[in-house]
Amino acid sequence: MSDPEAAPLMAVDIGNSRIKLGVFSRVSDPGTLPLPDRILRLSTHSWEPVEIALWLAPRKPQEFQWLLGSVHQGTSDSLQKWLDDEIHPEGSRVLKYDDLPITIDLKQPAAVGIDRLLAAVAANRTRPPDRSAVVIDVGTAITVDVVSIEGKFCGGAILPGVEMSAKALHDYTDQLPDLGMSELDEPPPALGTSTNEAITSGLYWGAVGAIRALIQQLNKEMSTEPYVVLTGGAAKQVADLLEASATYEEHLVLAGLAITAGSL
Repeated sequence: MSDPEAAPLMAVDIGNSRIKLGVFSRVSDPGTLPLPDRILRLSTHSWEPVEIALWLAPRKPQEFQWLLGSVHQGTSDSLQKWLDDEIHPEGSRVLKYDDLPITIDLKQPAAVGIDRLLAAVAANRTRPPDRSAVVIDVGTAITVDVVSIEGKFCGGAILPGVEMSAKALHDYTDQLPDLGMSELDEPPPALGTSTNEAITSGLYWGAVGAIRALIQQLNKEMSTEPYVVLTGGAAKQVADLLEASATYEEHLVLAGLAITAGSL
């Protein structure tokens, strides 16, 4: 991305529920996150190549360098096959953990979701150099991860997102309804006066409480107060509800892809 003659980057974050594509044509200053020029959001399970083609028009897929970070193998394979048909094979790349500009201080780094690592890459750029970071992604699953003062990814915690929890309540009980609750939206009243309201309250405040507790516990285990950064669909609302000071970054994983592109 440092070459002004290079094709713009198409960063692709393939999650379990959604695909996010972002075009990056500018190099960001050190210490700041690269911002995408354009964004496209698709369903992981029902995306169609025509949706991408129409979004790109009048430009063609081969006019970009494609960099993919994926936690959904089937979608990654189908998107890569479409790209292989549309562009030169060297025009796209699916990232692995050892492609990323971050040290992974774990025994099995290949087992870590690439989205967690990419978010950590981005957080590593913006965190104060004398503070560790707690990186929270509020998605299909909620992840709470740590980047050390030395800039190493140290692991973290994973818990179900609200959509997964709502489905489990319906699937494993006889009478509780499936609310179709997909993310943490506006805070509901804690007191639910119907079954639906009680489920919404429990899922919402249970997730927020879990994130709060994890931040507090991690804070106790660190020598300095960590820099807390959140990303994901409803992370902005959650950031306002945490007792700790927190920063919201809408495109943290895409920024991690762009930063990685500059290091390859």
